[in-house]
Amino acid sequence: MTVEKLSTRHLLGIKDINRNDIELIFETADNFKNVINRPIKRVPSLRDITIANIFFENSTRTKLSFELAEKRLSADVVNFAASSSSVSKGETLVDTVNNILAMKVDMVVMRHPYAGAGVFLSKHIDAQIVNAGDGAHEHPTQALLDAYSIRQKFGNVAGKKVVIVGDILHSRVAISNILCLQKLGAEVMVCGPTTLIPKHIESLGVKVEHNLMKALNWCDVANMLRIQLERQDIKYFPSLREYAMMYGLNKQILDSLDKEIIIMHPGPINRGVEITSDVADSKQSIILEQVENGVAVRMAVLYLLASQRD
Repeated sequence: MTVEKLSTRHLLGIKDINRNDIELIFETADNFKNVINRPIKRVPSLRDITIANIFFENSTRTKLSFELAEKRLSADVVNFAASSSSVSKGETLVDTVNNILAMKVDMVVMRHPYAGAGVFLSKHIDAQIVNAGDGAHEHPTQALLDAYSIRQKFGNVAGKKVVIVGDILHSRVAISNILCLQKLGAEVMVCGPTTLIPKHIESLGVKVEHNLMKALNWCDVANMLRIQLERQDIKYFPSLREYAMMYGLNKQILDSLDKEIIIMHPGPINRGVEITSDVADSKQSIILEQVENGVAVRMAVLYLLASQRD
């Protein structure tokens, strides 16, 4: 595979990459998708690279997806959970990572509860960093795999209408998705209760809609987000039951639309709240395709970043 270069040494956020970077990641992911669908699913591309997965927040899907991507590329993998480390004894972020790098780690995949943690770290250490989610700021690989899944379904992202429904205020997935989809030429709308829509979101060039039916009739794709209860310090709506009645997507609503739309969800799904099981498991849902595409896209990101090493 001839390697073109990304314009950045790290993947800290979608705001730091351009459309050419995104297209290059997608083209590379196409190749890796072929790899992971063949009997021998491993390539020796990162055989001499050691990658540390450093997660200061709990994660199941993202961590597993990155670890699988790394192993498919034949990298050496080190997993680090902050809850069982010296971080709980007061060790700083830089000291923690420097101790790991002293073991000759080349790349760091990091999830952290504070926005900007990856940017901060990139200024203090030599290893390349992939942001696997920083607070309510960005989650770039999730946005890339979501856009890649839309591209796979329609052949192109440009001109598509995508609505992101739910807790936009606390969602790093929403912000990264908005930036990524716009760079690829899609129209983006956000939909949810007034209390869960950031005040100045229109400044990003997105439409705002508080009526779910209007949003669904407008869109080609609906990306349903869960309520981020772990990041909410006050009550933003009366109850989950009321939220589900106003903004939950069920099969009856889906079947009542004049057109067939695609349903996405970054997971984990709260079935019966933002989406019912019969919608999540319907033929219009591409949720499992998102999971499969996540491995290929993360393989592409790691491969392209590693190719920049001396």
